[in-house]
Amino acid sequence: MSRETCYRCFWPKTLCWCPSIQPMATRTKFVFLMHPKEFKQEKAATGRLTHLCLSESVIYMGIGFDEHEAVQSLIADPKNFAVLLYPGPDARNLSNGALTAGELGDRRLVVFLLDSTWNGARKMLNASPSLKRLPRIMFTAAAPSRYVIKQQPQEGCLSTLEATHELLTALATSGLDAYPLPEQLLGLFQRMQDFQLKCAADPNRQGYRRRAYSVPSERRPLSERKRTLFRLPPS
Repeated sequence: MSRETCYRCFWPKTLCWCPSIQPMATRTKFVFLMHPKEFKQEKAATGRLTHLCLSESVIYMGIGFDEHEAVQSLIADPKNFAVLLYPGPDARNLSNGALTAGELGDRRLVVFLLDSTWNGARKMLNASPSLKRLPRIMFTAAAPSRYVIKQQPQEGCLSTLEATHELLTALATSGLDAYPLPEQLLGLFQRMQDFQLKCAADPNRQGYRRRAYSVPSERRPLSERKRTLFRLPPS
C-alpha cells in the first residue's frame, strides 16, 4: 500500500516538513517554474520546499510559458520589475550591486526561477521566448553546493533551495530585500538530507540505495564522467 502523502510538501505524512517551516515575508515575489519531471519524479523536491518557506512565492508547472496567463500577467504588469535568475555574460550579478533600489523605483521585483535540471531549464527557456527576453540576474555563491545525496552536473551548480538562499542573501546585502530567517532554508536542506542518508544506511529499509554516499568534494563532475564513459576507443 502507498503511504498517505502531505499534499503541501509532497512527503509522506509521517515525515511531513510543514510543521517545522515558517513562511518568510519578502518584498520580492518568487515564481518557481517547475519542469513536469521535477514535479512528478524528483524525490527531494527542493523547489517545493523552498516555495513553502516563502510566503510571497508561487509554483507553476510546465515547459513553455508563453501562453501561461498568470506568468504573462506578471511579466506585463508595469508595477513589476520582472527578471530571470539565470547565469551568463549578460546577467547582472547582484552580489556586486549590479541592481539598485533606485532602478526598481516603485516597482516590485519579481524573480522567475527555473526548477529543473540544466538540460531541462534550457529546454524550458527555448520554449518560452518571453522568458528569454527578461533581464537576467545571478549571484556569486558563497559556497559550493551542499548536496550530498545528489551529484551536481558541474562545479557551481546549486539546488533550487540553495540558489534561493544565495539570492536572498545577495538581495539583503544590496538593500533590495530582507532575509528574516537566513538559517531556515539551509537548515531544512540539511535535515532533509540527513533523513535520506539515514535511510540509505539502513539495510532493512526498502527503496533506498545500498551503499554510502561519497564526499561531494571527492566526486568528479558528471560532465567529466560522461566524457570518460562515452569516450571512443582509438582508431
